[in-house]
Amino acid sequence: MDHLELSTVVYVPPEEAYEFLLDFPGYANYSKHLTRVTHEGDGGPGTEYDIHLKWWKVRYTVRSEVTELDPPNRIDWKIIKDIHAHGHWRVEEVPEEAPEGEETASRVWLSIHFDANSADSGMLNLPAFVSLGWVVGKVKPLVLSEAEKVVERIVTDLEGEPRPVDLEIHEKPNAV
Repeated sequence: MDHLELSTVVYVPPEEAYEFLLDFPGYANYSKHLTRVTHEGDGGPGTEYDIHLKWWKVRYTVRSEVTELDPPNRIDWKIIKDIHAHGHWRVEEVPEEAPEGEETASRVWLSIHFDANSADSGMLNLPAFVSLGWVVGKVKPLVLSEAEKVVERIVTDLEGEPRPVDLEIHEKPNAV
């Protein structure tokens, strides 16, 4: 399995960041490629989310499930359709990273474990003569660019004003 971690610092207490992360349906407000999020359940373990994505001629719905909650520290989830993947959101209080004028800071982590080989090109219903490899090659830079924009929009909503955000990418291939 491959492993990817992203993190950034927000200037809010961990409880506030955690509550924000629990609002999966609200994620659709942050990306033009994420058209909507629907769910079945109350948000706790067992809740399933359909994350509807659209890019170029590709439309795809990721189905995920919340597997465990540890408020205000962690939200565990897994993908339950088309690809083997699981991960978590983690929130840690890091007051030492709060700049002058801010009371506190929290580091928010997104950790993803995935088996790229478990993806099937048929899951995307691609147009003729378009390979899954071509799509993956085009999507990788788009995902990183879009992630930075999304994080900036989220931080603006959390903190109440825009600011430059440092999105750290921690890549660890072949982790379990």
